[in-house]
Amino acid sequence: MSIAGVILCLVVGTGLILLLTGLWKRFARETLPTLAGLPGGSWTLGAVFGVITVLGVIGGLRCSPGVPGGSRRTRGLRSAGAALCCAAAIGPLFYLLSGLRARNCRSMSCAYVPGTGTAFLAYAVTAGLLGWSVHRWTSARAEEQMARERMRVRRLRKKGGGRSRAARQR
Repeated sequence: MSIAGVILCLVVGTGLILLLTGLWKRFARETLPTLAGLPGGSWTLGAVFGVITVLGVIGGLRCSPGVPGGSRRTRGLRSAGAALCCAAAIGPLFYLLSGLRARNCRSMSCAYVPGTGTAFLAYAVTAGLLGWSVHRWTSARAEEQMARERMRVRRLRKKGGGRSRAARQR
């Protein structure tokens, strides 16, 4: 492949990224006022997006494709599941950020969407508290499992089952 081909691929890739970013921002700006107008308002919207983010992170960690074993199809499905969960974890953040006012934009298409600030605050608080509590819960479970394993090894050593066969025959 020549230099011209690489440059063409870079130009087309950059154009696609800019197009998708613009479409995402337009979609968010048109639908965000409707979602913020639902019962519960923007606070509920932010809380729901925070829960979606935490669930996406949990799913992404559970579907990680780095787990050995399985067929090629299984690994592919795990990778697709991890990608979908990562999109669910990151999507709400970018959706809410699209509703905030752009810094150097003077047109009406990038004005502040009412309710976005409170939704973003509720999102940050919900995702932070729920993520912290899930982290504490999983850490406590892991510590309990390690303690059980230490007790099991201690009992085996006490009986002599933790020694090697050569050491037991001496």
